Amino acid sequence: MLIMAIPIKTREEIRIIREACKRASQIMEALQEKITPGIDTYTLDEFAEKMISKLKAQPAFKGYRGYPKTICTSINQEVVHGIPSKGRILKEGDILSIDLGVKFRGYYGDIAATFAVGKISQEAKKLISTTREALYAGISQAYAGNNLGDISYAIMSCVEERGLSVVRRFVGHGIGRQLHEEPEIPNFGFPGQGPELKAGMVLAIEPMVNAGDYEVEILPDGWTAVTKDGKLSAHFEHTILITNKDPEILTEFNYG
Repeated sequence: MLIMAIPIKTREEIRIIREACKRASQIMEALQEKITPGIDTYTLDEFAEKMISKLKAQPAFKGYRGYPKTICTSINQEVVHGIPSKGRILKEGDILSIDLGVKFRGYYGDIAATFAVGKISQEAKKLISTTREALYAGISQAYAGNNLGDISYAIMSCVEERGLSVVRRFVGHGIGRQLHEEPEIPNFGFPGQGPELKAGMVLAIEPMVNAGDYEVEILPDGWTAVTKDGKLSAHFEHTILITNKDPEILTEFNYG
């Protein structure tokens, strides 16, 4: 039987991870203010990279497995890993998911959120609010003594009871000295299953939710994942710390 080695962070490691996450939160909050009809995603990416540099950190994604940009900008039916471009101009009624990673003093922070571009449809509002609620439902189960499956089940239940679907191809993950560490955190599963959660674990929990079916496909650019049925998708992510009490959200910011 495979035994999963989930890193337990030291007090000093947690201190630095908090700093990385604080920077990621600041940048996401600043990006939120720039999301408006008519702006292109290249401009958002350029802004994020400059702000990361100003905060004495480095982009976590740029160059990671060959990814060419600083942030991921996924529009409407794009699930994750959309590549910023001058040709991708936001329009009234779009929804935009931004995924952002920061490296600071050798440790990582990871955050994602989906934003409305101007006035959006009721369907899009429901999708965004459900995905965000699912994230917090998962986080509510992230405490010492629980199992990883408790997080997964809470996310899945929140989504499916609203008639939406969780993406199964992509998962959350541990994070720390590496951007992706053990364990993988599916957004579907059963309570009481998987490894036991322990204080000192740092996890990036990230539900991706589709308005239609959960199936996705990758575009020819090799990165951008889209819904197979062309329906909308949303994505939220927080980096959290497991404690002996309530989970600590390390990437909280003023959303909306």
